[in-house]
Order: sequence, then structure tokens, then C-alpha cells
Amino acid sequence: MYELFFQKFNEKVPLTKEDEVLFKTYLTPKKIRKKQYLLQEGDPCNFTAFVEKGALRSYTIDEKGVERIFQFALEGWTISDLYSFLTGEPATYQIDALEDSELVLISKQAHEELLKKAPKYETYMRLQLSGAYIAMQRRLTSSISLSLEERYVAFSSLYPEMIQRIPQHMIASYLGLTPETLSRMRSKMTRK
Repeated sequence: MYELFFQKFNEKVPLTKEDEVLFKTYLTPKKIRKKQYLLQEGDPCNFTAFVEKGALRSYTIDEKGVERIFQFALEGWTISDLYSFLTGEPATYQIDALEDSELVLISKQAHEELLKKAPKYETYMRLQLSGAYIAMQRRLTSSISLSLEERYVAFSSLYPEMIQRIPQHMIASYLGLTPETLSRMRSKMTRK
């Protein structure tokens, strides 16, 4: 169950077999079905979830009932409401499965214990948090400085697998577009 988790971990911070044995005692496998919630807004986020298999999304629903997707996570990615996880405050995001999924959860308590016991885990988490910050900054910059078409092209080239697996209306939400605008834009791009 933990094959991809340890593969991705080892790409950033090499582990010994002893390290892996220790880490496994802190990991919790979880399977969720398509459309099942992993986290609901208002609940505390007491975990980070690594995707071994499947696809998830984090999102909010505004006062008009419109979904605003913040993040997708496919195999090899981590998803959480990071603010809630780090502060203990109620989650502002919901996380659910877009496909049947297999996850590796690290609870808040396990996270804190591993930070103290395993310097390699602390290094890995620092790299993960840095990566998350860079991705957030890139996304913010692109949403401010790129045209709608440029944003879609950038998303498509960065995440070609998502274009195949994620419904177009969800990609539109992630990009801050209506599904109709995305459809018109894609038709226009195809005609060029």
C-alpha cells in the first residue's frame, strides 16, 4: 500500500529500510469511494493525505452555491486543508474523491511526533511546504497576469493527465471560469 508514498519520499529524501519501518507505524491507509468526503468545511483537518491511487479535489462553495476549486490531487500528490492542519482551526475547504481512491494519511499527532523523531521527515516536510508555497505563488501570479487562454494553455501543458481525467466544468472552476466560457475558449483555440 505505501509503495508510491515511499517512492516519492525517496525522490526528495532517501530513506533506509529502518526509516520506512518507523514511518509505517505512523501512517494510516484509507480507501474512499468516488464522491465520498474526506473533509468537510468546518471540521478540523487533522491529517494530510497522500494519494496512492485515484483523484481528489479541495474546494469551497460560495453563498450562491458555486463551487470554487482550489486544488486537485492525483497519484503521488498530497492534499489537505493546510491552514486548518497547521493551526487547528476549522477547515475552510471540503475535500472529496473524484474517483475511487487509496490514500495514506498522516495524522496531526503522527506528524508532530515524526518531526521530533525523524530529521528526514522534517526535511521532507520542509520541501513539501516550500513546494506548496511556490505552487500557490505561481497560481496567483498566473491568475493576475495571464489571459484566460494563456491560463488554460499553461494548465494543459503542466497537467496533461488532468485534462484527461478531470471533468471540464471542474477545470473551469479551478481556473476561475464558467464552464461556458471554457467551452467557448477551447472552441476558439481549436479553430485557430
